[in-house]
Amino acid sequence: MLWTCLHLPDFSLQLAMRATAVQAPLAVTSTGRQPRVLSCNPAARQCGIRPGMSVSAAWALTARLIEYPHDPATEAQALKNLAQWAGQFTPAISLEPPESLLLEVQGGLRLFGGLREFSARLQSGLEELGYHGVLAHAPTPAAAWLFARAGIATSLLDRHDLKRALSPLPLSLLNPPGDAVEKLAQVGVRTLGECMKLPRDGLSRRFGQTLLDGLDRALGKLADPRRTYTPPSAYEGRLVLPVPIAEAEPLLFAVKRLVMELAGCLARQGRGITRLRLDLHHEKTRCGADRFVTALPLSFSIPTRDPAWLLQLLRERLLATTLNARTEALSLHAETTVPLAQRNLSLFPDEQEQAEERVMLIEHLRARLGVEKVQGVAAFPDHRPEHACRPCEPGATQRATLPLRQRPLWLLHQPRALPCDETGPRLEGPLVITSGPERIESGWWDGRDVRRDYFIARDHSGQMLWIFRDRSTSHNWYVHGLFG
Repeated sequence: MLWTCLHLPDFSLQLAMRATAVQAPLAVTSTGRQPRVLSCNPAARQCGIRPGMSVSAAWALTARLIEYPHDPATEAQALKNLAQWAGQFTPAISLEPPESLLLEVQGGLRLFGGLREFSARLQSGLEELGYHGVLAHAPTPAAAWLFARAGIATSLLDRHDLKRALSPLPLSLLNPPGDAVEKLAQVGVRTLGECMKLPRDGLSRRFGQTLLDGLDRALGKLADPRRTYTPPSAYEGRLVLPVPIAEAEPLLFAVKRLVMELAGCLARQGRGITRLRLDLHHEKTRCGADRFVTALPLSFSIPTRDPAWLLQLLRERLLATTLNARTEALSLHAETTVPLAQRNLSLFPDEQEQAEERVMLIEHLRARLGVEKVQGVAAFPDHRPEHACRPCEPGATQRATLPLRQRPLWLLHQPRALPCDETGPRLEGPLVITSGPERIESGWWDGRDVRRDYFIARDHSGQMLWIFRDRSTSHNWYVHGLFG
């Protein structure tokens, strides 16, 4: 077996940094009466801020400091979401809280072209998510975990080399219980190799069996079963922004992180998404109202997991939204997913590909303009022109046939009255009637009955018009439509 440990040093700081592109001084702080700095970014270190410093002292060094409260629950959920994303590489994933994942990768290396290509793809995917991690490969999960925590990106494949490679590592990486590390350091034992040289019976009596078991699991002498993480069926990702944002454009940086995570989870499931929802969590307003959420739902006619397409539609929807308050967190929910069927691609565009392009154009327009403003048109069995069609979903099957007579596709919202003289109707000059009449008498059952004679006419510029004469009372002339 071959295990890969993905270790994320300063995980809480990475969570804060992956949500924004701002390079201002930022520090992860503890909670309580006397909060302290747990970790900080390079910009904060340049100001003199260091881990362990009180928050008040850090504020004295720079007034631009951004505080990010440490939240173990948020970090635990983020690690689970990362495990969902990593499921596209292997189904055997084990959580090693608070900052590591263990992946059994031996069976899938040929699929990715070998260990080097696998590591490159995993590292590239992490960068797209906004993380930076240490990858270590070893025959045992405990050894891979120790190498990664030590910051050693090794690829150790031979079990017989484990003892030599593990020997220089600090004993503190094992996290032995009690004061074992301090007591052994007093007698000059600070590394795993020095600990391995001590008598086992004496170590067991003095410090318990846990220390020896940790060494044996790392060396492969003791079984080390790991509980496989079972991800939920639906993805829900959340990012807390270090600083509330009032505009939509900067939110796209954080949205991209969530979309890439969602795409990896869908790839693990072999599914595509048809409905998702982006929630913008706003901060408390000055008037004291509770936090509220702006929900931005999106629907897709064709299942997809293409992150570029998902991000493009979310961008259009987000930029068309007016934010009434600053946003302090984002959450992305995969509401409906379906299995994504595989198909062979041809050299030339086929009918299915052209249909998908039409659907993508419609979805793009709906994301920008709104769903209600982009509709299809379906024929309706009614002789009255203004009632002969209904809005429908684009591409919906027609249930009624269009009239056999020639009619324009462009109807005026309301018929426009035409002036008349002894020669007939006029519109910036006399109109020449080329065909007609078509008599329509209908609508008596709903109180909107019409009695009209329709004609096709040509104006002085050659424009073809659809006009009618009202036969009910006034006998006036009207223009109702335009031909292309």
